[in-house]
Amino acid sequence: MKLLPRAIVSVVTAASINLLALACTTMKPGPDQSVTANVLSPGEQADGWRLLFDGKTTTGWRNFGKSTISNSWRVIDGSLVRADTAAGDIITTDKFRNFDLAIDWKVAEKGNSGIFYRATEEVDTIWKASPEMQVLDDARHENGTDPLTSAGANYALYPAPRGVVHPAGEWNHARIVANGNHIEHWLNGVKLFEYELGSADWKARVVKAKFHEYPLFGTAAEGHIGLQDHGDHVEFRNIRIKALP
Repeated sequence: MKLLPRAIVSVVTAASINLLALACTTMKPGPDQSVTANVLSPGEQADGWRLLFDGKTTTGWRNFGKSTISNSWRVIDGSLVRADTAAGDIITTDKFRNFDLAIDWKVAEKGNSGIFYRATEEVDTIWKASPEMQVLDDARHENGTDPLTSAGANYALYPAPRGVVHPAGEWNHARIVANGNHIEHWLNGVKLFEYELGSADWKARVVKAKFHEYPLFGTAAEGHIGLQDHGDHVEFRNIRIKALP
């Protein structure tokens, strides 16, 4: 076996230590995603987590602005799937104020979707009032070229860092923490960013985006969790939420 020069070994060791330190500062404890999909452990239940999707039915979900859910949203192999055309955006029947939301997603090649939070039906289209975490195939969809519209971004407002999202066809684990005006986006164990709803920074970003035309955007203190139909195949599982004080 050929030995590496000492200088190279030192660099590799230092890099390894730095990566380990980064992992320790970015990983956030939460539901155990290694267990069977759509099942809560006794510990998770005791900690206050509840399932929003049972892996078998669409109970607890309906289309935005309607009382029922489209047949184009189906349960397939334990996943909630946007399977056919004209499925429409869907929302939880329940509303949530302060919460920690965990959800796994995978999207088809060139696919686009989103996770909405604190959605209100006071508007005719969900994105006109609800902030969105982008769900995307960064490598093949045109929106993946811009951090503001890449996977994990608060769409068009707060950018996501590179190198966090998994490729199309692979599962990603997303977390959204909403506590009062404080919002955090997490993806695959990495905290992407945090922001304050209604802050000067938030308002300045909204003014520059299309959302400035909609006065209700981002103002709801309570609302539904929503999943977007953007015309592409997307799957969700392990959808769970923990209410925060």
